[in-house]
Amino acid sequence: MTYDGFTTAERDAMKQRARELKSRGKDLEPEVLAKISEMTESDRALATRLHALIKENAPELAPKLWYGMPSYARNGKVVCFFQPATKFKTRYAILGFSDEARLDDGTVWPTYFALTTLDGEAETKVAALVKQAVS
Repeated sequence: MTYDGFTTAERDAMKQRARELKSRGKDLEPEVLAKISEMTESDRALATRLHALIKENAPELAPKLWYGMPSYARNGKVVCFFQPATKFKTRYAILGFSDEARLDDGTVWPTYFALTTLDGEAETKVAALVKQAVS
């Protein structure tokens, strides 16, 4: 097996991350909403609702971009993020939590959650996870 370097998606993510680092200290919600508006219809619907759920349940988290993905940070450190399915051509979007999230439950706990739709039950689960993450 030969190493061909980073994929186009990986290179794009690194470039986006470099741009994000330059924009520290700004209100980045408009950039997050702009990124969400560029998504495919299914990813956009999930990201829009997720954005609202996070703002409702963890208003202390600041929206920002992280490797080109909508994320939500406390004191500049990402707590959770949304990875659209189209980002890496997967069959589901992901709601991910960093080690800054307080989801600890014993010695093993999930930190990534597959999202295909946000119905009432899923919204309740996401709201509880977000509240626990910032507790």
